[in-house]
Amino acid sequence: MNAFEAELRARFGARLECGKPLAAFTSFRIGGPADFAVEAADEAELSAALAAAHRNQVPAFCLGTGTNILVSDRGVRGLVIRLGEGFKKIEFYGCRVNAGAAVPFGELVARCVERGLAGLEFGEGIPGSVGGALIMNAGAFGGELAPVVGAVRGADRDGTLRTLAGNEIQFFYRRSVLPPGFIVAAVRFDLLAGDRDALAAKVAQLKARRAARQPQGVPNAGSIFKNPPGKFAGRLLEGCGLKGERVGGAAFSEQHANFIVNLGGASANDVRALMDLAQWRVEQHTGVRLEPEVKLVGEW
Repeated sequence: MNAFEAELRARFGARLECGKPLAAFTSFRIGGPADFAVEAADEAELSAALAAAHRNQVPAFCLGTGTNILVSDRGVRGLVIRLGEGFKKIEFYGCRVNAGAAVPFGELVARCVERGLAGLEFGEGIPGSVGGALIMNAGAFGGELAPVVGAVRGADRDGTLRTLAGNEIQFFYRRSVLPPGFIVAAVRFDLLAGDRDALAAKVAQLKARRAARQPQGVPNAGSIFKNPPGKFAGRLLEGCGLKGERVGGAAFSEQHANFIVNLGGASANDVRALMDLAQWRVEQHTGVRLEPEVKLVGEW
């Protein structure tokens, strides 16, 4: 047992797991093992885990609900942290909402609509957690997270806990810029008062649109590529004949060309091979180089 493992074992006991397979924790149901994995119950445990990793020069990665990522078949070197029950709380203060990073984003949307709070309706059906939504500047149907983020609570790579004001964070299309190694613990949203029935009707409409256009009930990680300026990645992929294209157990969805689905037994290498093929074919046919929206995680 090395010094790092001994330090974490003293704090977390049997909750520290070695060689933990990660496939069950990703929406793709793909991913190799983590060297070390632990679930932090609250901010104090998150801080302690990060501080130990920093002192021992071990890389640390926070795994949320595992959407929008592709974990390597070789797994993840270092420490993988998952956020536990202490990060799943939602608190309402008028039009301000504090949501833990592990709260499912769809649950937050539903709870806000129930209270007649406007600003997050676009997020109906977006998979993943609040923390992941913040990191990706999640968006759909013309809306995105950036305008309603008031503050972000989290921990630096050395375990120091602090709060960032919304205007301290740079937001771009499908990404945000946070301090290196910063892990999100909670987000404060500044919303507006709205009509509950009108908001519910809008959410129902968006839900129907999403169900009609996107694959349901099969493992996937959401949109694979970002939309290039003025274009739609799905249309470019479909135009290049990629719907249904398959490598191993992975295939581009017949329903929406910008989704790769795990048909059963797909590996991360299968998915990445499809992504590489798509980038090459679209660039050859259209001159557009597609940029992945899905993040590659682990040892490649």
